[in-house]
Amino acid sequence: MNAFKYLLRFEDENGNIHYGEAGGPGSEGDFLQQKLKTYSGKTPWDPDFQLSDKTATIAKILSPLATTPIIHGVGLNYKAHAEEGNLKLPPFPILFVKYPDALANPYDDIPVHKEAWQLDYEAELCVIIGKECKDIPASKDPLDYVLGYSIGNDISSRYWQDKTRSSGQHGYGKSMDKFAPIGPVIVSRHVMTDSSSLKILTHVNGAVRQDSTTASMIFDVPALIRHLSRGITLRPGTIIMTGTPDGVAAFMKPSPWLKDGDVVEIEISGIGKIRNRMSFEDENSQPPDDRPPGF
Repeated sequence: MNAFKYLLRFEDENGNIHYGEAGGPGSEGDFLQQKLKTYSGKTPWDPDFQLSDKTATIAKILSPLATTPIIHGVGLNYKAHAEEGNLKLPPFPILFVKYPDALANPYDDIPVHKEAWQLDYEAELCVIIGKECKDIPASKDPLDYVLGYSIGNDISSRYWQDKTRSSGQHGYGKSMDKFAPIGPVIVSRHVMTDSSSLKILTHVNGAVRQDSTTASMIFDVPALIRHLSRGITLRPGTIIMTGTPDGVAAFMKPSPWLKDGDVVEIEISGIGKIRNRMSFEDENSQPPDDRPPGF
């Protein structure tokens, strides 16, 4: 895989899209209007993806991936998150998928369907696969297949995730269009050599909701990749959302569900910060059955 440090995908003032070398972690204000050296090639795993002498000015920050084959989600991967829901610790990773159209830019408004009731946030460390893998043998390091790391928000309609409506299948309530903003950069695994103790913070309208570290994961990144690759091909561009810590709205009493205009900011040390405003199609829509969710 080709060398980069902090990979940023962006649109310039003329509407052209580039990959550039950001030089470090940051947030929207740190990057806008910067002039970056750009890369050749379409995707970071292309053989011709190389840093060029050309430059471009950042007008809009985009998702670091234009598309993804699939987003793999991991449920209940933080001990305190399981405990806050009075749920047993899983013996194996709890897995679900989010569809490719769930991918969204790191600073976009998120369009919320009028029936995506009981809307919640989930701060997640994202792993980006950069080299195809399947059935990783014990002699191989799963991290060798990692392109890098990013930040994600696993936006969730708890109404549709509730087991009385989903039969325990999480993906539908988490897969509506634009329910997976990620960014702002991909940090190379050669730069972030240890993802096991990263600080994770979530603010909603400026108030802290989640405050934890990846040291609290039940299954670490190598274990997740090895498990996911068992009999399944993980292709370049695959995103693994590695689970969320405690502090989600679903397990608060009463649950402070996200509302129209709410702003969710998620920060992970060494990567930066994403920020998304929720934009409801119908802020006055009410679910026909508003029982609290039971995962």
